[in-house]
Amino acid sequence: MTAAEKILAAHTDAKEIKPGDIIRVDVDVALSNDITAPIAIREFEAAPEPRIADPDKIVFVLDHFTPNKDIASANQCRMVRDFARKYGIRNFFEGGEAGVEHALLPEKGLVVPGDVVIGADSHTCTYGALGAFATGVGSTDLAAAMLTSRVWMKVPESMKFVFTGELRPWVGGKDLILYLIGQIGVDGGLYRVLEIEGPAIAALEVSDRLTISNMAIEAGAKAGIIAADEKTAAYVKDRAQRPYTVYRSDPDARYHSVTEYDCSNIEPQVAFPHLPSNTKGVSEAGEVRIDQVVIGSCTNGRIEDLRIAARVMKGNRVAKGVRCIVLPATPAVFLQAVEEGLIRIFLEAGAIIGPPTCGPCLGGHMGILARGERAIATTNRNFVGRMGDTSSEVYLAGPAVAAASSVTGKISSPDEVAS
Repeated sequence: MTAAEKILAAHTDAKEIKPGDIIRVDVDVALSNDITAPIAIREFEAAPEPRIADPDKIVFVLDHFTPNKDIASANQCRMVRDFARKYGIRNFFEGGEAGVEHALLPEKGLVVPGDVVIGADSHTCTYGALGAFATGVGSTDLAAAMLTSRVWMKVPESMKFVFTGELRPWVGGKDLILYLIGQIGVDGGLYRVLEIEGPAIAALEVSDRLTISNMAIEAGAKAGIIAADEKTAAYVKDRAQRPYTVYRSDPDARYHSVTEYDCSNIEPQVAFPHLPSNTKGVSEAGEVRIDQVVIGSCTNGRIEDLRIAARVMKGNRVAKGVRCIVLPATPAVFLQAVEEGLIRIFLEAGAIIGPPTCGPCLGGHMGILARGERAIATTNRNFVGRMGDTSSEVYLAGPAVAAASSVTGKISSPDEVAS
């Protein structure tokens, strides 16, 4: 069996499972935010006997339109707040306790290896980097999980991707997953598990692995799993709030396909509009002028990402006419960035520092693009109108390329500006 199949089998009453089976799965964590939770709450309260099966399995994070941008978002958050208070939801995060959900939950130890995690947010697949089976669901599925702690699911096939070779300078998890998506397309992993391994993955820190799993959904995947190893164990050691089990694929596990990539051939990547699969090496970018840079999000807003960006921006200035927005993903990341002097570097470079929020990633607030503007962002999607006006353009990249581009005013390699 594959790792995904083993995890799902351990969470169902079925004696054995195979791809294509419809199974009822016990859920360890059911997650939602200020956009999707209100829909789930309405469905939950419409049930004949609304009752939370296990309040400790529910996690609400108010992160998308917060700090509240308008009356509508304030009312959304109030609905979730009142519901959490009424039903005793202990894992409720808002204000100074909140952060971007998919950065916050691993940091808090709320997800551990071997878990089944569902979330009413497509990037719930992030937690696959810890060796969990994590996937996005609709708000009605979330309501059902709140009522029963279970969810129906079709067992997906797995595709294996093996990354070998040494990483080139400035290449990280974001570049590897953009390259993969560029190779297989936005539907190349449709309703399959991307199982990602190899010596180059083993060399990555957990932060880079979280970035990789985060974007599995951009290839249409159901989940993106990286088997837990000693680095995972070290990451969760002082965080994990409960015991966990590590699952690894058997040597004779069956895969839909097995693909190998040599990292020595992969340079920093940029996804051009309007798909994450429209990727090019940064050396092929040409003269693309930009108006805005966003460094943050559930994809690349962790302390490791900010360190890379600061390394590039130190001693440089943001180009005239460019808005560079830096959003640490959680309060703990923000505090650490202050203590390490990273925030000072960003401010001295002329960047704008904002609170932990999804904000501009989904065109929510704190960085909306005007007609015809271009942004390069460390976020995960660049669909038409994703960050503002439908005539605007979003380019995706890692923190090094984003930071370098803020200095030059055009999409650039970090080698052009880093000291």
